[in-house]
Amino acid sequence: MPKNKTHSGASKRFKITGSGKVMRERAGKRHLLEHKSSKLTRRLTGTVELAPGDAKKIKKLLGK
Repeated sequence: MPKNKTHSGASKRFKITGSGKVMRERAGKRHLLEHKSSKLTRRLTGTVELAPGDAKKIKKLLGK
């Protein structure tokens, strides 16, 4: 069997931790920030763990 290629779009958006969790960035912090409150933009900072149901699909795309 040949190796599966990593989905390049998924590899840019998701990272897998050492323990196997899939991490993602929060949505909504790219543009139109002027009308969003500072409280909201701070809350959107950083990475969070992906939902378990989605993590299974993403791991498949990343070849893990």
